[in-house]
Amino acid sequence: MLLTRSTTRAGLVIVGLVAIISVSGTAGARAATPEAGAVQAPATQETPEQGYVGQAKCLTCHEKREYKATLHGRKADERTPAATHGCETCHGPGQGHVTGGPEGGLDRTKIVNPNTLKPQEASEICLKCHMRGTHTLFTGNQHDQRNVGCVTCHSVHNPKGEKQIKATTQPEMCGGCHRNIVNKLYRFNHMPVREGKVVCSSCHNPHGSANVKLLKAGTTIDEACTSCHSEKRGPYLWEHAPVANACVTCHDPHGSNNERLLVAKVPFLCQRCHVTSRHPPTVYDGFALKNSTSANRLIGQGCVVCHVQIHGSNAPSGKYFHR
Repeated sequence: MLLTRSTTRAGLVIVGLVAIISVSGTAGARAATPEAGAVQAPATQETPEQGYVGQAKCLTCHEKREYKATLHGRKADERTPAATHGCETCHGPGQGHVTGGPEGGLDRTKIVNPNTLKPQEASEICLKCHMRGTHTLFTGNQHDQRNVGCVTCHSVHNPKGEKQIKATTQPEMCGGCHRNIVNKLYRFNHMPVREGKVVCSSCHNPHGSANVKLLKAGTTIDEACTSCHSEKRGPYLWEHAPVANACVTCHDPHGSNNERLLVAKVPFLCQRCHVTSRHPPTVYDGFALKNSTSANRLIGQGCVVCHVQIHGSNAPSGKYFHR
């Protein structure tokens, strides 16, 4: 009888402990779980850092300066301004601009405006991101030395052409300064720029280059030309001196009124160097045709009629570029 009472009391104590533990666990779980009606902040909520006001604040006044449709507005790309501080990535923290003025109003002096900076200072803002690839040699290049900066040609908010340039096409953009060069494109024999098959940046890198004239390929004019015209690269057994010197000795790559973009008509072009030879060194005319002992060589009045391999020859007997 005594053993039965002891067993019963022990069982009641165990049941009580289990009940207490269960109640405590339920209460803790309820405390850890927010109420169903409580409003939770989204996990991706963006809170501006110290000194920054956020892009939404900027657009309350500058609603026409939105840039979502541009490359800078691609928020999925972590390298873009839209993925970091938005407008303030380039313009700097805006807290002082918004509330730093009299009576907590606007202060226009406490915000960065690239259009009011010196070209080199504005370019430094762009070069914080654009300092690799084709932009590596921008600092100190020909454009930078002449106070032509990034914002001179590009617009972040109102681009009209590709690569966010301020003009519709590259020739129009470059022609703002290089008018004498762009005018050559309208000559009779021209580079296919007017048709849109070639643009200025096909040959030049306006952001800097190790070559002359900001040419993209190679370190000489010839290397730039032969990057496309590889059949003229050589080396040749018999070299033509003007070709070894530079292609622009005979050709004008931007446009010409002569065939094959030559700077002068044949034979006058050749006679600039070949003033004394077994050919008549004077202007080909009727008098020379009747009185010269080399009259048979005046037929066609073009040197390349016979000297067909004028860029160079690999034939053992090609000293005179006949083959």
